[in-house]
Amino acid sequence: MPELLLLRTPSANRVYSGEAAALSAAELEICAPFVRDVADQDLAGVGYLGFSTDELTADQLAIVATQSSAFALFEREGDMLRPLQLPVVEVLDDDLVTIPKYQGKTNEQFTRLLMNVTLAAVEREATGPRQVLDPLAGRGTTLSCALLLGHDAYGVDADEKAFEQMAAFLKTWLRRKRLKHTADVRPVRRDGKAVGKRFDATIRPEGRIMQLTMFTGDTRDSADLFGKKKFDAIVTDAPYGVVHGSTTDVRGGGKRDRTPARLLQDAVGVWASQLMHGGALGLSWNTFGLAREDLVEILEGAGLVVKTDGPWERFAHRVDASIRRDLMVAVKP
Repeated sequence: MPELLLLRTPSANRVYSGEAAALSAAELEICAPFVRDVADQDLAGVGYLGFSTDELTADQLAIVATQSSAFALFEREGDMLRPLQLPVVEVLDDDLVTIPKYQGKTNEQFTRLLMNVTLAAVEREATGPRQVLDPLAGRGTTLSCALLLGHDAYGVDADEKAFEQMAAFLKTWLRRKRLKHTADVRPVRRDGKAVGKRFDATIRPEGRIMQLTMFTGDTRDSADLFGKKKFDAIVTDAPYGVVHGSTTDVRGGGKRDRTPARLLQDAVGVWASQLMHGGALGLSWNTFGLAREDLVEILEGAGLVVKTDGPWERFAHRVDASIRRDLMVAVKP
């Protein structure tokens, strides 16, 4: 039973202000049920995530490599560390996610963690790329993260400016990378009138075909916008009700919604209707604006089964004085 040490990327400690160890441990326990004895370890002043396991298969090694903070992996032999090659799991260059910088952006490392644990909860067998929806997509951090990992990405956001910025960046990025693709923005019409916009991109990296679709519109209309389309996973970062919430038009029509609790009460049922059976909804939120037990009640009221206990309740961390972020995942039976 080898003892392994996962070196966290140096940025992890800056992102989570000293809480990276607990968050990465909970993520690994959820995503990699084949590991045991997960614990933070300090060697010569450097923090590692230690764990034990049987010999890793190629698929298991890929799961370890997908972890949001994974930087390097070592096998410990006494006082010596033997490096183990981590496979490249990203199908696109990671600057797709890291280049955009703007106020209100959810950190891409946390976005990846949220996506990892949500996808780990999906009970459906994969028949191809996972279908991932972010119904509060903003400028597309979650969508880009999904594409990076080889999934199809779908989104909705009421902020037309954010929509235009996302579409413009992705078009430019795809051209610069010289990837085979099509990417177009076109109007959405009802009764002959333009009521919004739709961005569609088909990306063809070597050996793959991936799809991205995003609409402008109210997140509460997400099911109407996508029609019969269903998703394996819904991954979203709810407005925090401080800067993020007060400057994000989540309703559309120019109305500002400063109450994330009200938004979730209205929208979760819509999102749940868009999940395939066995699919999972993962969201992060500010616990100062909505208590954990109240969010559980909202999710269960939408017919979802909330993941509780153990590592599922070890993700809460302070972002700043007014934001204590946590995440919750629920499955549609």
